[in-house]
Amino acid sequence: MGILELLVLGVYAGGAWKFWTGFQRTNFQDNKVPLTLLWPLFFAVNKSYRQNFNKALKG
Repeated sequence: MGILELLVLGVYAGGAWKFWTGFQRTNFQDNKVPLTLLWPLFFAVNKSYRQNFNKALKG
């Protein structure tokens, strides 16, 4: 595995971990697992998700 792949994996895992631990600060009530695993996709295409993702990170 190259350095770029490790960097991308680290960013993905770090974002997922921060969202998972800050989930209670979002407006979401359920679906914690899919919202966490698919965070890059939702972050790229959904403004509401981006706002909630930022809430989760600011804890």
